[in-house]
Amino acid sequence: MRFEEQGTVDNDHYTVIPRSLSFVLCDNALLLLRGAPDKRIWANRLNGLGGHIEPDENPRQSALREIREEAGLVPTELTLRAIVHVSGHAGHPGVMLFVFMGHAEKRSTRPSAEGTLEWHALDALPWDEMVADLPYLLPRLLADHGPTPFFGHYTIDASGEMRYRFTDPGSESHEEA
Repeated sequence: MRFEEQGTVDNDHYTVIPRSLSFVLCDNALLLLRGAPDKRIWANRLNGLGGHIEPDENPRQSALREIREEAGLVPTELTLRAIVHVSGHAGHPGVMLFVFMGHAEKRSTRPSAEGTLEWHALDALPWDEMVADLPYLLPRLLADHGPTPFFGHYTIDASGEMRYRFTDPGSESHEEA
């Protein structure tokens, strides 16, 4: 298909920014990144590894690049576990997150300009130090849902609070948090 056959995107149509988000496991520990204190968003908060998907990348290539850039790791496996649509608000584009789970053979990482890398035991995750959606997203990622990704949709309610909905593969019903 030719580019011009895709149609045009203008400001009258809804747009999303594609991003990858990855979580890496080693033994019974999860790698999280504590955002640098000077970051514009999520300063000092724990999150996965990730960022924008570059124009020449697919989501998996982006996830691998971000893990390598932010932690110096090359995971032994990397699986797409979720696709999350974060709705835009007040005229801003939304975000489409491609969420991956990976495994590393050892816990060695290198320093990151993005913040501090921390390994946390799965049975003692610091939920109150994480970005707001992770206490809802991570349990689903860590559960065994089989090979098919689940879906998420984040919206902002009338009071300005984020609402999280998740739909399991093959289901039309969703769980709201």
